[in-house]
Amino acid sequence: MVRELTHYVAGGRTRGTSGRFGDVFDPCEGAVQAKVPLASRQEVEHAVALAVAAQPGWGATNPQRRARILLRFVDLVNKNLQELAELLSSEHGKTVADAKGDIQRGIEVVEFSAGAPHLLKGEFADAGGIDVHSVRQPLGVVTAITPFNFPAMIPLWKAGPALAAGNAFILKPSERNPSVPLRIAELLTQAGLPDGIFTVINGDKEAVDALLESPDVKAVGFVGSTPIAQAIYAKAAAHGKRAQCFGGAKNHMVIMPDADLEMAADALMGAGYGSAGERCMAISVAVPVGTDTADRLIAILQDRIKDLRVGHSMDAGADFGPVVSAAAKERIEGYIAAGTEAGAALVVDGRGLEVDGYPNGFWVGPTLFDHVKEDMSIYREEIFGPVLSVVRAADYDEALRLCSDHEFGNGAAIFTRDGDSARDFANRVEVGMVGVNVPIPVPIAYFTFGGWKASGFGDLNQHGPDAFRFYTRTKTVTTRWPSGIRQGAHFTMPEGS
Repeated sequence: MVRELTHYVAGGRTRGTSGRFGDVFDPCEGAVQAKVPLASRQEVEHAVALAVAAQPGWGATNPQRRARILLRFVDLVNKNLQELAELLSSEHGKTVADAKGDIQRGIEVVEFSAGAPHLLKGEFADAGGIDVHSVRQPLGVVTAITPFNFPAMIPLWKAGPALAAGNAFILKPSERNPSVPLRIAELLTQAGLPDGIFTVINGDKEAVDALLESPDVKAVGFVGSTPIAQAIYAKAAAHGKRAQCFGGAKNHMVIMPDADLEMAADALMGAGYGSAGERCMAISVAVPVGTDTADRLIAILQDRIKDLRVGHSMDAGADFGPVVSAAAKERIEGYIAAGTEAGAALVVDGRGLEVDGYPNGFWVGPTLFDHVKEDMSIYREEIFGPVLSVVRAADYDEALRLCSDHEFGNGAAIFTRDGDSARDFANRVEVGMVGVNVPIPVPIAYFTFGGWKASGFGDLNQHGPDAFRFYTRTKTVTTRWPSGIRQGAHFTMPEGS
């Protein structure tokens, strides 16, 4: 039976009124399991108006009390973790274990955000009879437009700091897997969040445009492809909004001749093929330094891939599940074909994979290319699937150049036993996040996450202290109390000291 999903407005689930719906698939079955309403502009404007009305009371609430609600929410998520993970897996296709990690990394940012009383403190100075202090105040109503690949983590990365700072938050999740965001909204209400402070509006471009054009929405966060990130950043700026928009990635992993190749191969397997490669921090390019390193690495990877198990998202023995949609499968297989036509060596071909009992699932097996060149589309473009490209580097300098010259500057890693090489790489590589013997260098919650170049648009990153800077504005107050002695009018610019 195909379910009809809802929006979440003013503290409860609300049926859509636009008459338009999108399909939510079960990627393992290849069949529609639900219909999600696609909001009209009028529905978005109504939700924004309710958020505007609710926000002042929330913004005036003691930050410590806001933090208590977030901590109650964390407790509720942990109590309902299995249900949430299974719900997430059913719409995304990632394994339940992977889904739990998705949720956990989001919750860690909410836990960090509970430190809002400290993070919102301003500054004070006694300037010789004049007191100067600053305070951080919420922006008002903010929004986030989030992708399908992390339907729990990224919404929580955005919402945790925004709510803790006193804003009302409107989430426009991916229409491919909206059920977990709706369930998160219910748990926030159960935790004590006032009605109208967390809203979920499902929709497509019409809903996005309405949010970007609304004068009452003061900031927008986006995660998705680079062309859309650029477009949303430009439109948000044109409408006077703050924006942080994160785009595509092509993350490299350099393997030095002195690296532990067994450890590096294990890291590549997880970082390249985990979640079917549908991660913005996936390693999609391996850069072994030297012919011997490359030959040995390829041999180990081939052996490891034989043991990989692709299966149903609820199969505890599966290493990864299907990709999210039929269109994604077609796109990924198109890249594999393009790579072979361009002359790359197809070592392992993931096309045509069949999983017993699920003939219509969106399956793509692990794929490995060797001798990939810089001008090939499989190197230049983000594939977002279980495809690992090996680009051989003659020496360290070439490997560093490959990482730094790419259009995307999201993340890169180096595997080595040499501290000098690691330090030099971390200092010089032109990316926003670096791993040393860590394949997916996603920072912990109290540091910030963000890429460079075509991977990120905006001055401030996600989570960590940057998030509180993004979701607040600074007000500076200068005070002097009369001493009883009149000094007359001043007509020159006052000096600071």
